[in-house]
Amino acid sequence: MKKFFALVLAGALSLSLVACGSSSGSSASAPAASAASSAAASVAQEVKEGGTVGVCIYKFDDAFMTTYRNALQEILEGKGYTVTVVDGNNDQAKQNEQINTFITQGVDALIINPVMTSAAATIISTVKSANIPTVLINREPTADEMAAYDKLVYVGCDARQSGTMQGELILDTATKGDINGDGKVSYIMIQGDPENIDAQYRTEFSVKALTDAGMEVEQLNLTRGDWDREKGQTICANDLAQFGDKIEVVFCNNDDMAIGALQAIQAAGRKVNEDIYLVGVDALAAALNEVKAGNMTGTVLNDANAQASTAVECMEALLGGTTYAAGQQSVYVDYVKVTPDNVGDFMG
Repeated sequence: MKKFFALVLAGALSLSLVACGSSSGSSASAPAASAASSAAASVAQEVKEGGTVGVCIYKFDDAFMTTYRNALQEILEGKGYTVTVVDGNNDQAKQNEQINTFITQGVDALIINPVMTSAAATIISTVKSANIPTVLINREPTADEMAAYDKLVYVGCDARQSGTMQGELILDTATKGDINGDGKVSYIMIQGDPENIDAQYRTEFSVKALTDAGMEVEQLNLTRGDWDREKGQTICANDLAQFGDKIEVVFCNNDDMAIGALQAIQAAGRKVNEDIYLVGVDALAAALNEVKAGNMTGTVLNDANAQASTAVECMEALLGGTTYAAGQQSVYVDYVKVTPDNVGDFMG
């Protein structure tokens, strides 16, 4: 019976994952991710109760990953799993040791948020050698790297979609980002970790949305902020001191940096949505409050709870015997634009 359910699930997931696309495809639709989740959920009934799961998070003091790991732990423990969650402290060597320790302990499955995307091939080789079903989250390897192991799946969002939505938030303003009316949108970009594919795509596609709409753009500065609020504040303060009123838009790859940038904007006497625009990604509670108050132009919901639920469903599919074909190993959860008009829908 268990084998039968696994075969049925494999077929269902194959269809849904084709719709979701691989790491080189376009953003997924919500129904596709939902189909994968539904199919994975059905196999959970055929997986034995309990089991042990090791969860590796790149660092605990990342605001978004705190929400994500808490959701993961709650879901897994609610299903009867014994869960150990470890902090990689943004140190890939330390995370590698943690993965090896979990393997030595004989965990049934791993959920890994890599410290460095460039370490994915090593991580995949390690879990494959140990034959441990593994779900990678938040930082996406290439399709070729994932193809090395068919008991591995990536769950996340397509960062191109989030970048595009950031650009659309600016295009939806009264001036389309061109506050001073000089015919171009002059912006600064506060980037996360430039090695992270999410940072790369959010940086590229936020601006691409403007140029695709026919807007001329001018990048005044691009600085690495490492997803950090204090760095976001420092970078924005320095740029405001250097470029002053020329800055019309502040793009931030995440909300934590955007909150920091807001502090600098307010300290400089600027007013968001009047003489400058500010957008982030994640829809953290603090950012939602600022959007509602009119202190951020908008943000983009990076749905940690939906991703955590989907990651657990895919993990249980793997435990039930499902394997993932090359090119069909990425499951995407849609982003959602958050504006002053709909922000109340996302506030608790």
